[in-house]
Formats: sequence, structure tokens, C-alpha cells
Amino acid sequence: MSPNDIHRTIDAVWRIESARLIARLTRIVRDIGQAEELAHDALVAALEQWPTSGVPGNPGAWLMTAAKNRAIDLVRRKKWFASKQDEVGRQWEAQRMVREPNLDDLLDDEVGDELLRLIFMTCHPVLSSESRVALTLRLVGGLTTEEIARAFLTSEPTIAQRIVRAKRTLAEKQVAFEVPRGDELSRRLASVLEVVYLIFNEGYSATAGDAWLRPALCEDAMRLGRILAALAPEEPETHGLVALMEIQASRLRARVDAHGEPILLLDQNRAHWDRLLIGHGLAALARAEQLSPTRGWYTLQAAIAACHARAATADQTDWARIAELYEELAARHPSPIVELNRAVALGMAYGPQAGLDLVEQLADEPALRNYHLLPSVRGDLLFKLGRYDEAADAFRLAASQTRNTREQTLLRSRAETAEARHKEA
Repeated sequence: MSPNDIHRTIDAVWRIESARLIARLTRIVRDIGQAEELAHDALVAALEQWPTSGVPGNPGAWLMTAAKNRAIDLVRRKKWFASKQDEVGRQWEAQRMVREPNLDDLLDDEVGDELLRLIFMTCHPVLSSESRVALTLRLVGGLTTEEIARAFLTSEPTIAQRIVRAKRTLAEKQVAFEVPRGDELSRRLASVLEVVYLIFNEGYSATAGDAWLRPALCEDAMRLGRILAALAPEEPETHGLVALMEIQASRLRARVDAHGEPILLLDQNRAHWDRLLIGHGLAALARAEQLSPTRGWYTLQAAIAACHARAATADQTDWARIAELYEELAARHPSPIVELNRAVALGMAYGPQAGLDLVEQLADEPALRNYHLLPSVRGDLLFKLGRYDEAADAFRLAASQTRNTREQTLLRSRAETAEARHKEA
């Protein structure tokens, strides 16, 4: 195997194994930053040794062993130092014995449990949303700082600072490496799911830049979601989120043309939808609904997405059912954005005026003041009502409010079409 092949192999192994490796090390040393350093030490050892000795038969196990040996040495050095102290040393050792009754037990603990603990740690609410996303992608998703910065159109130093601050905050706040229980589990799980969905949404509809889609981010989010569903199989919303992401992701190939320009849902070629992903998503939705008779935020959205997925053509979409689901979603999770989506469904099910009536009620909502989809939806409804001059103004306003150049182009084109219709009338 050539040196280049070995380096590619190391890179692939690292991408697959890094999250489990860091989770196992965090369990041992109780410090997420230190765990990452130890994991990278093992990676450096592989880079130094494998070109000479060859890639081991089980490269993941090799990395784990190398990293654990370093972690054990570190823990023993700490214990040796602590034993040399008087009362402080005895207190430290007593605390360590309570938290770590047996080092061998730690090494033999289930990796799945450790990975779940790591996810809950990187998504802890003590961190800002941006920091949670960056740290999760770095430690659980295995992305480099450069990759995260490129995905979110942010400078590499900014992402690096977020990650450093996040790790420092977790240490200062003494965030436990644990899976919470009871009510705390529900609260913390919501934070974890939110981070994964934020990552997916940025890939599905980029907030800024020249590309409307970033499929790699969608893939990372789905991978995290599947891990979470496997590690917390009795939590319905984990399956609801997986269902939502997989059904939505099934449309990715149909959402842009050959030049990367957006294609709206009703104009998409459904033959390009990924039926395998849809099947997986519908199965996950069924599992979520089986686990709980009360559908949560992600499960309800997945049920809406399923209505689209089950329609062979746009004309066969059950818009009345979608409107009902949005009404249920709004009742359980009130939100102006949910109401805006409900307006779209009402307009499709019962005519554009029904949708416009609700949109006009949302005009003064502070949360939607600079949200480009509000004037975009309004423009679409006005266009269908033949109020082309007002539609053109609405599309131009929407174009001015989005930072994504592909969306700007689409909205300006729609404004030009509406203006031409107005002149013809």
C-alpha cells in the first residue's frame, strides 16, 4: 500500500472512529478537551507508525488501544500527584473513587452508552446554539474546523474560537459526562435534537452563500440522528427526527437543476425522489407513532412530510390533511412560522384567499419581521389571486431579505414574471 493510500485509510478510519474514541476517553479522563487531545495523539501515532508497519487488521481497535494507554498513563499520573498531597490529595482521590470505582470497568463500558453521553455533553444547553453545533460537528460528526467553517460560511478562526470556548465552558461549569434522567432527560434531549435539526436545515436550505443546498451537512445530521435513535430507541422524538430528515432528504436531487438553481416543491420531478430514503423515513415515522400516541414536534413535521412523499404527483397531495396537521402542530407548539406554513396549506386546500387571510394576520409578528419567507408566501398567494403588482413588490421584498444568492435570483425572477403579468393585464 502506497503512503498516499495509507494516509487516505487513516483519514477514513478517523472519520468513522473519532467520535467513539473521544467518547471513551472522556469517560476516562472526565475532560472533553483533554480527551480530544489524547485522541489526536493516537492519530499522530498512526500517522508515524502505519506507513512503516502497515495498516493493522483492525485499525479502529488499534487507535482505541493507543489512546486508552495514553489515558491510563494520564489518570495514573494524576493519581500519583494527588497521593502526594495532604488533605487536598485525599479529597481528590476519594472523589475519584466515587466517580471511577474501577478503571478496568471504565475501559469495558459499552461504547454506545459513552457515545450517547458525549452527544448530550456537546449539546448541553449551557452552550450557545452556535457553539453546540460547532462542537457536535467537530467531536461527534468528525468534521475538521475548516470543514465546519466552510459549511456555515464562517471563518476558520471563528469556528475554532467557538470550539475552544465551548470546551472551556463545559469544564468550568463541570458538566457531567452522563445521560440525564427523568425530566432532565426530556429537557436535554430537546437540545440534542435541536442541534441535529439545525445542522440538517442548514444543509437542506442554506441561509447564505452561493449554494442553496449543502448535502454533506444533511448526511452528517442524518448520521447523528440515526446514532441517537439507535442509542435511545425508546424515545419517540428521536425516530420522529430521523423520519423527518430522511423524508426531506429524499428530495435533495430534485430540489435544484443542473446549474444549482432552486426548483420549488410543486415543480419537482418526483421520479428523482429517493424512494429508499422515503421508505426508511416512513418506517421511522411508524416507530415514533407506535411509541407515543401524542406526536411531538418532529414527529408531526415528519407526518406532514410523509403526506408529500406519499403523493405520486403534486396534484395528488392531500393539502387538507396537511392543513390539519399544521393546526395540530400550532396547537401543541405555537409558532408564527408554523402558522405561516399552515397558511400555505390552507391556500392550497381551500384557495389562495384562505391562505392570504392568515398571512395578513402574521404581518406584524416580530419573529417574522425580517423573515424572507413571509413576503415570499404572500407574493405567491397574491400572484394566484391575480394581484400581480402587489405580488411583484412582495417578491422583491423577499429577495432583499434573504442572504442566499440562489434564492435571491429565484425571487427576483418571480417578481419579474409578476410584473410582466401586471403589464399584460
